[in-house]
Amino acid sequence: MPKILIKTPKEIERIRDCGALAAETLSRAGEMCKPGVATREIDDFVREFTLKNGAIPACLGYKKFPKSVCTSVNEVVTHGIPGTYVLKDGDIINIDVTSILNGYFADTSETFFVGKPKANAEELVATSKECLFEGIRVCNLPNARFSDIGAIISGICEEHGFSVVRDYCGHGTGRAFHEDPTVLHYRQLLPGPKIQQGMVFTIEPMINEGTWKVRTLSDGWTAVTADGKLSAQWEHTIAMTRHGIEILTLAR
Repeated sequence: MPKILIKTPKEIERIRDCGALAAETLSRAGEMCKPGVATREIDDFVREFTLKNGAIPACLGYKKFPKSVCTSVNEVVTHGIPGTYVLKDGDIINIDVTSILNGYFADTSETFFVGKPKANAEELVATSKECLFEGIRVCNLPNARFSDIGAIISGICEEHGFSVVRDYCGHGTGRAFHEDPTVLHYRQLLPGPKIQQGMVFTIEPMINEGTWKVRTLSDGWTAVTADGKLSAQWEHTIAMTRHGIEILTLAR
């Protein structure tokens, strides 16, 4: 069994503060997603805005990751490295922001449309968002377990003919970027641990248009769909409080 750290209300308050900043950072970065904008410009903004607000961009230097944010365009599933790529009409881009404020982490992402979205991209992005929020919803059910998250997400994807990435998952967070538990987004054979008061974790399903399989490029970070089809993702950091599930990565 994983050792899942239980947070105090004070710790959750600290993560909530960090989450609010991460959410605002993500929202502002999303406004930049227009044709002609290079992904490095988004990275520059995230780094400068985070530092200006007394926080640290968690991605920068994490296991030698070279940038302050992940920008994953079209077939890039996750860990896209910002650079010279210039966004064009019809692209989709996931921006994944993780901030550290006063020693606590918060993690959030969203997939944005660049210009006019294509029909298949609209359905994929809408489905990935539905998967996130239905995954959050089941956490509030009586005696909910982490395995319930993957079950509901898998069912939604099957209805739409999409697939759930299995190589990457959600995770606990707090004073460390990644803590227990591992939050799987696909259906499991065995029940997972119960979701209990004081647990803080992310749900971040990556939904692929085609196969769930991915491959990693030679940079050691960029993960792309094995068949070159689109991928979309949404993510929130959430906490189980005495009042139920609370999304901590919401802008105030």
